[in-house]
Amino acid sequence: MLTLQGEKVFLRALEPEDLEFIYTIENNEQIWEMSATQTPYSRFLIKQYLKNAHQDIYEVKQLRLVVCTLDESPIGLIDLFDFNPTHNRAGVGIIIAQEESRGKGYGAEALEIIINYGVTHLRLHQLYANISEDNLASIKLFEHCGFKKIGIKKEWNLVNNSYKDEYLYQRIYVH
Repeated sequence: MLTLQGEKVFLRALEPEDLEFIYTIENNEQIWEMSATQTPYSRFLIKQYLKNAHQDIYEVKQLRLVVCTLDESPIGLIDLFDFNPTHNRAGVGIIIAQEESRGKGYGAEALEIIINYGVTHLRLHQLYANISEDNLASIKLFEHCGFKKIGIKKEWNLVNNSYKDEYLYQRIYVH
């Protein structure tokens, strides 16, 4: 699918073979704060999730894709969530799993690909992202991709007994 292909990465649907890759990401406590996860995921639960990953975004209001380099190595995940076709909007989240794959433009290209897909195929008018105040890499990424900070949710998340603000970023399209 050319819509999901870039110069450095492409996005593809989840496959049963992604079990260990997703298991590793979902059980990485260092990123739990970003995904609002509190508990580990079992391989069984992820296997069940993968069995149902074929469901249509209009049905489940979510689309998760694997970010792959051109040599087909999976390096991350990108999600559209809270999809609302009535108002033509969705949330977006991305994780590049391995530290050594970050800062190479993979995330920016994957985000631009999903933005293009959302506008072209889902007729989205806007995308939004929730980003912790201290997640400087994500703030830089989303701002680079045209998102604007439109609000602050004060003391939104409790992390290690300390409350953190969460920023609301938005990108609106003029058709």
